[in-house]
Amino acid sequence: MSDTPSTAPEPGSDPVHPADQAPDARLPLRDVVSPADVRRAPRVGRFLLAGAVVGTVIGLGLGLFVVGTPEAQGMLKPGVYVAVITAFTGTLTTLVAGLLAVLADRRSVRRYERGRSRRRA
Repeated sequence: MSDTPSTAPEPGSDPVHPADQAPDARLPLRDVVSPADVRRAPRVGRFLLAGAVVGTVIGLGLGLFVVGTPEAQGMLKPGVYVAVITAFTGTLTTLVAGLLAVLADRRSVRRYERGRSRRRA
């Protein structure tokens, strides 16, 4: 006999197959998880990116409009004004987008909790 234990099953015992224990990977997701149980959380990064892009576009348009007015002829460095207006509007719209993402997330939590309480009752 050897000092190492044998990994072979003993005679008369039924070996357990890993395929018998693991769930079938071919099942569609809808059969495993109910769509009502899935929480639809917003993607905050996409909200923030959208806010930054929208703010940059609005800021550039607003800055170029301000610099192009007749009252702005005396400006020494109009590019600085455009940059400051663009940075301000980009920051502001990114913050607003973040606030909207937080509100959407709270709403999704409420909907999820309300759905769970209805299914329990």
